[in-house]
Amino acid sequence: MAIDPGTTAAGGVPAQSGTTGKVLEKHGHCFARYADDGKVYVRSRQAGERVMALLRKCYGKLRLKVNETKSAVASVAGRKFLGYSFWFGKDGVKRRVADKPMATFEQRIRQLTRRSGGRSMAEVIDKLKPYLLGWKAYFGLAQTPGVWRRLDEWLRHRLRAIQLKHWKRGSTIYRELTNLGATEPVAKRVAGNSRCWWRHSDGDIKRVLSIAYFDKLGVPRLS
Repeated sequence: MAIDPGTTAAGGVPAQSGTTGKVLEKHGHCFARYADDGKVYVRSRQAGERVMALLRKCYGKLRLKVNETKSAVASVAGRKFLGYSFWFGKDGVKRRVADKPMATFEQRIRQLTRRSGGRSMAEVIDKLKPYLLGWKAYFGLAQTPGVWRRLDEWLRHRLRAIQLKHWKRGSTIYRELTNLGATEPVAKRVAGNSRCWWRHSDGDIKRVLSIAYFDKLGVPRLS
């Protein structure tokens, strides 16, 4: 179980005190706290209710009031912490990126990889790189390799569509793909439908505009 002991000081300013940490340590509880966000971890709901009562008493002595709308005793899998949420694997509790920051990430990637705007591939990657590196650094503790692989492929799918649009004409697409090592049937198939950028940015073209190709252009991997 996870206990969220949200508190509010006078004037509505969130607060946490080192005193509560000492109380929790004294009772042998596992807890995590960052600024005004905190979690206490126990084995059962009954234990969680006891700890919540202890925290209410402790906060009361500090003239702090528990914010009941933000506080709860609930399953670990039902609570978020600093952008992470949790799920149960075969060998215990696992970490993943919570739904809201994941949706924000995907929305931002869509903005950065729009096929409109007339930006070069280098300009797109220059904007992408710091965002991807920062996001990966923060959420690197997530234990979801399959999600990282999906996001990597989705991002490169979008980048391949941008590249095809930049080449634009069928003759240019054919020339560039063959120069990169594509077989003649693949180059002809993609070039013959030169306006279907999204559809033809998946499939055979992945062997040419591969992950290694985008590695050379400086696109960071999440996986």
